[in-house]
Amino acid sequence: MKSPFHNTNANNRGIGWQLGASLYRVIIGYGLAVIVAVPLGLLLGQLPILRAGLNPFIQILRPISPLAWMPIALYTIKDAEECGIFVIFICSIWPILLNTSFGVSRLRKEWLDVARTLELSWAGRLWLIILPAAAPTIVTGMRVGLGIAWLAIVAAEMLVGSSGIGYFVWNQWNNLSLSNVILAVLLIGVTGMILDTAFAALQRSVSYAE
Repeated sequence: MKSPFHNTNANNRGIGWQLGASLYRVIIGYGLAVIVAVPLGLLLGQLPILRAGLNPFIQILRPISPLAWMPIALYTIKDAEECGIFVIFICSIWPILLNTSFGVSRLRKEWLDVARTLELSWAGRLWLIILPAAAPTIVTGMRVGLGIAWLAIVAAEMLVGSSGIGYFVWNQWNNLSLSNVILAVLLIGVTGMILDTAFAALQRSVSYAE
């Protein structure tokens, strides 16, 4: 613990290195979820028929536990690193998708009427009206999704990880080092708080008084 970023071998890595590995996986998996969920949510919010058609599938997949996806991911992907990223993606995509769709579908009709009066193009309506109006709801979904992603990666790494903060907790428990386990748990909590605080600030910056 005196050298948190040392990396001697696969079984001897510092807690700082392990935390960085977890954050890397979260950034990749969560980033992919945002890239997929936001455009799809914008589409669903504007097309009620498509939203109604996909909603049953979303409601079936959304409650599935992150750990329940692990056996399927391991069988199909066969790589622990990519499995962790997939679990983050599949668990964090739903709140982003649903909140984006909800925010767009709840846009005031008057705002869209103004866009038509001004003869704005689809891209103009999206950039000047839809995204700014739905931004608070979208960021709320992203904030929830990030919290789920952080929970999911710790659990996934404890199950099949060879690195990461979740793996570190489990490995230290197997070594009967309770002090290191407690330190890692506190670090997980502090990191989660920092991530949530950053998104809270972003949420306030895009909020507006109706």
